[in-house]
Amino acid sequence: MSTPKPALDDLRIARSTNPEVPKRILPVVLGMVALAVVALIAWRSLRPKALVVRAVVAREVARARGDLTVLNASGYVTARRAATVSSKITGKVIEVLVEEGTKVHDGQVLARLDDTNVKASLQMARAQLASAKALMAETRVRLKEAAQELQRQTDLIKGQVATKADFDHAEAAALAFQARLEQQQADADVAARTVEIWQQQLDDTVIRAPFAGIVTSKNAQPGEMISPMSSGGFTRTGICTVVDMDSLEIEIDVNESYINRVEPDQAVEGTLDAYPEWKIPCHVIAIIPTADREKSTVRVRVRFDKLDPRILPEMSVKVGFRGTGEGGAAASRAVLVPQAAIRQQDGRDIVLVVRDGRVERRAVSVVNTHAGESEIGAGLAGGERVVVEGPTELIDGAAVKEIKP
Repeated sequence: MSTPKPALDDLRIARSTNPEVPKRILPVVLGMVALAVVALIAWRSLRPKALVVRAVVAREVARARGDLTVLNASGYVTARRAATVSSKITGKVIEVLVEEGTKVHDGQVLARLDDTNVKASLQMARAQLASAKALMAETRVRLKEAAQELQRQTDLIKGQVATKADFDHAEAAALAFQARLEQQQADADVAARTVEIWQQQLDDTVIRAPFAGIVTSKNAQPGEMISPMSSGGFTRTGICTVVDMDSLEIEIDVNESYINRVEPDQAVEGTLDAYPEWKIPCHVIAIIPTADREKSTVRVRVRFDKLDPRILPEMSVKVGFRGTGEGGAAASRAVLVPQAAIRQQDGRDIVLVVRDGRVERRAVSVVNTHAGESEIGAGLAGGERVVVEGPTELIDGAAVKEIKP
C-alpha cells in the first residue's frame, strides 16, 4: 500500500492571534514600574513642605504734604541751663543740704563750709573799725578845742593884746588836729572796707543755688575740702550739679549733605527711645552757623513744644523733620504695614512678601512707627501681601501656605 502524499497545508506554521510575551521580558517591565512608584514616593517625601504663615495686605493711604518727613536724625536731650555749683573760696564742707532729685529754688542754701576762721577775722576787723571811730571822736574834741583857742587868739591879736607867736601856735594846732581827723577818717574807711571783705568771706561759706532746678548729682560730702579750682589730692571742685528742667531741648548733629532740608521754626516730631510710642511735637530753634570739620555735621537745636516730666537730660531721641508744603494737598502716598511685619536682617529692616506661593525678601525703609503700624518710605508697594506671623526658618524663596486671620 502506498504512503499518502503530503498536502501543501501541512507545511504551514500555525500562529496564535495573541502572541505570548516572552517570560524574560515580564520581570523587567514589572521592575521598571516598581522603580517609578518608589521614585514618586521618594520625591513626594523629600519635597519641602509649604510653611504656614499669616499675611496681610500693605495699605496705601494718602499723606498730606505737611506730614511728609524730609529727614530722619538722632540726638540727645540736653539742658541749656545747667551748672556744677562750687564755692568762691577754699574750705572744708561741714554740711550738705541736698540730695539727687531735690528740687531747689533760686538762692536756696545747698551747703555750708567751715566759717570759724572767717568769723574770727570778721570780729577783729569790726574791733579795728570801732577803735578807729573812737580815735576820731577824741580827735574831734581836740579839734574843737584848737578851733576855740584859734578864735580867741584872733580876737586878741585884733585888739593888739596877744602876740603874733601865740596866734601862729594856735593856728598850727588847729590845722594839725584837722589833718589828724582826716587821716583817722581814712583809717576808719579802710577798717569798714575790711569788715565788708570779711563779711563777704563769711557769706561765701554758704553755697546757694544759682537758679531754680533739680539736683542731678551730689559731688561732695561733709568733711571734704572744696576749692573753686582743681588743686589735686582729694579736693573737690563742686558740691552738686543743678539742672533747669525748663531749659531742656534736643541737640542733633545733621550731616552737612542734608542740612538744606532743615530750616528755623520747622516742625519736628521727636521719639524718645524710652517711650517709642510717644510722639512729641517739637520745632527747630536754631541752626548753628558752623560745621564740624571732623564729623562733617552741623549742630541743630530743637525745642519741645511742651515739656513733660518723663523727658530727662541725656536721653536718646530720634527726630523726624517734617516738610513745609503749602496747604494740605496730597503730595504723596504712604504704605502702612503692621509693625510685626518688620524684621531685622544684617542690620537692615526687611519684610517678607508673599508672591505665587513663595516668600520674597524685600529691604525697606521705615519712615515712622505709630500705634502699631510702620510707614514704609521705599521698598514696598500698596496691595502687596507681607508676612506678619510665621516660623523663624522662613528664608528667601521658601514655599508658604497662607492661613486666614
